[in-house]
Amino acid sequence: MENQLTLNEPLMPAAGNDLPSALSAWAAGVTLLTIADDRDDIGTTVSAFMPVSLDPPMVCVSLIADSYPAEVLSRPSLPAARFAVTLLASSQKLLAGQFAAVGRPSARLVLDAVPHTRGPDSGALIPLGGLAALECSVARRVPAGDHLLVISAVAGVVYVAEAGDPLIRFRGRYPAP
Repeated sequence: MENQLTLNEPLMPAAGNDLPSALSAWAAGVTLLTIADDRDDIGTTVSAFMPVSLDPPMVCVSLIADSYPAEVLSRPSLPAARFAVTLLASSQKLLAGQFAAVGRPSARLVLDAVPHTRGPDSGALIPLGGLAALECSVARRVPAGDHLLVISAVAGVVYVAEAGDPLIRFRGRYPAP
């Protein structure tokens, strides 16, 4: 029984279905996904981001399936094929909150007062001051319950900061570093 897990303390059952609370205990880096759509510039805060492969370079983002960014990236007629992901710094807490808010204005309006650039490959708006920014090309869309996984090739790295603290989401908040 060498490989058997043993518990030092009894587990306390959660009241009801407490999966959202349990998953909020997972600390995750916060990113901003932006898309240059033919209608407008859009963006959303995403904490479900992960590297997939270095060779070839690939990443994955998980979007709420019925969100507008997921719709834009998976339209049957003309889906957006490219987007940008900015790995946010702890100093960008306000920006993350603005892009997480329901009914937010276009990315162009939110980023109007923030130094930014357009990705040379994706055309997406990319805020400056993050830890890094990537441009991505959609390789595969995978429905996964109430989310859409967007597996993407990294087309380019726009910038990498020499230093900085990451913005982390934990228990529904952005704690101080």
